[in-house]
Amino acid sequence: MAKNSETSAMEIDDKKSINSDQIGPKFSINVLQLLKSAQMQHGLRHGDYTRYRRYCTARLRRLYKSLKFTHGRGKYTRKAITESTVTEVRFLHLVLYTAERAWSHAMEKRQLPDGPNARQRIYLIGRLRKAVKWATLFSNLCAIKADPRTSLEAEAYASYMKGNLLFEQDQNWETALKNFKSARAVYEELGKYGDVENQVLCRERVEELEPSIRYCLHKIGESNVKTSELLQIGEMEGPALDLFKSKLEAVMAEARSQQAASLTEFHWLGHRFPISNAKTRVAILKAQELEKDLHVKAADSLPAEKKLVIFDKIFTAYHEARSCIRSDLASAGNAENVKDDLYGLDKAVSAVLGQRTIERNQLLVSIVKGKLTKQRDDKTGKVTKPEELVRLYDLLLQNTADLSDLVSSGRERKPEEVKFAEECELKSLAFRAERCFYLARSYSLAGKRTEAYALYCRARSHAENALKDFQRMANSDQMMIEELKTLCKECRSNSCIEHAKGIIVEEKASENLSNKISTISISGTGKKVDKFLLEKLDVYESAVGDSNVKGAARIEAFPPAFQSIARNPIVLDLAYNFIDFPSLENRMKKDRKGFISRLWR
Repeated sequence: MAKNSETSAMEIDDKKSINSDQIGPKFSINVLQLLKSAQMQHGLRHGDYTRYRRYCTARLRRLYKSLKFTHGRGKYTRKAITESTVTEVRFLHLVLYTAERAWSHAMEKRQLPDGPNARQRIYLIGRLRKAVKWATLFSNLCAIKADPRTSLEAEAYASYMKGNLLFEQDQNWETALKNFKSARAVYEELGKYGDVENQVLCRERVEELEPSIRYCLHKIGESNVKTSELLQIGEMEGPALDLFKSKLEAVMAEARSQQAASLTEFHWLGHRFPISNAKTRVAILKAQELEKDLHVKAADSLPAEKKLVIFDKIFTAYHEARSCIRSDLASAGNAENVKDDLYGLDKAVSAVLGQRTIERNQLLVSIVKGKLTKQRDDKTGKVTKPEELVRLYDLLLQNTADLSDLVSSGRERKPEEVKFAEECELKSLAFRAERCFYLARSYSLAGKRTEAYALYCRARSHAENALKDFQRMANSDQMMIEELKTLCKECRSNSCIEHAKGIIVEEKASENLSNKISTISISGTGKKVDKFLLEKLDVYESAVGDSNVKGAARIEAFPPAFQSIARNPIVLDLAYNFIDFPSLENRMKKDRKGFISRLWR
């Protein structure tokens, strides 16, 4: 009896376990991989949170319809998502994408051009609270309905959202730090398992969380992180760092506004122009800070792409300063002294902007020169041609001419301005020599030896004149002098090469002419016809031709020649006109007429 009772109890337990497995299936979601792919494919690769929010809205609409979980047709009645509601994995997707929509809406408000105002910031924080609410619900549902890994990822996601909310509120830094550390610990553990793609995503998320953790420690006072180190952290990329970047930019703007109080004058070529507008001060101070990043010794190790980004920021800051100056000029009225100061300040800022434009174009020249030595770009695979450098030197010549005209436009010119104008003239001569050199190189690649030789000689004379003028000046640019010396040597060597190649072409001209005359025939059969590539596949001969000579590649004739094809025969009925057909009048139906019609015959 005891054995029978034990076996029956075991059978009951087995039935219960089977029923529990059938009733509550465990769902599996790779949360980080799902969100990362959706973000990269729908806007966040370029920081477009509006596009990502619209994608989340459309995704939620499709999920609601496919699940038949709509909130009424006429009157809106909200349906809550509870443990009993979640019967398939798409219900968990509903909660997750609702949290993502609220978070992306908050980040969209955070990235407004002038930053969120007080009203918009309240709305932003409300959206983040909504994201935290849905992320917490997602974590709770995953703890019951999902497998352990999904539940762990959901907890990390909820902790990350809570940290973002506290980070934006500028309060409870200890709690924000605790949430960020909790999320980092989960992603560090998840990064040790799974496939390679998932491990890489987890490590990237850990790296994105690190700056926020360091900033929280900095605010608490438990870290010795300097402001410069925080700026270096802000240069990192990733959607998780956008909130940190916006917070850092707000802190730096506040610091600049405090420093701008001490910036009362703008010094330029011996002139001192007062700055009365606070916005103008902040913009000029921001541009000067970015200029320091370019001119420090550590800037030599920066890649060219980052330098171009810094130049773009400098241009934006100076253009903002000029717009503020123009608005002050419009509101100055009849105050002549104020107008004179503002006109002088506008001229000085424009001159500095022109100098930075020349420096940026010189950086572009160095980039294209590096590509020209490789003959082919590694990223795009395009062939770099000397014509690109000719175009850039045209821009440099235009920039130096504009800057020289701007500096020389004043009535009373100071010695610093005269010296600066002379430097612009010398730079223009050096740029003209460089342009002439690369123009000669393009002619050389086209096989025009005479023009290339003449241009190399002209470039050499320009370079020698510019070199003499630079060597006469005190405190001259040594880098420019070295470049001119190298240019003189290259012009001399290339002119000798072009001279020799031209002589070879002249010597071979008579031989080629005699060969062509010997092949002339009256019938014209002696003319050599170049075959197409498809006609000489058994011969190892290039169909493209010489790279230095421009000519059409002979791969296949286009348009193709007409070919005769078979078609249906045309049948002509030649016997029709010679056949006598029988009369059919007796078979034709006769018209019967009435009595009245007979009277009118």
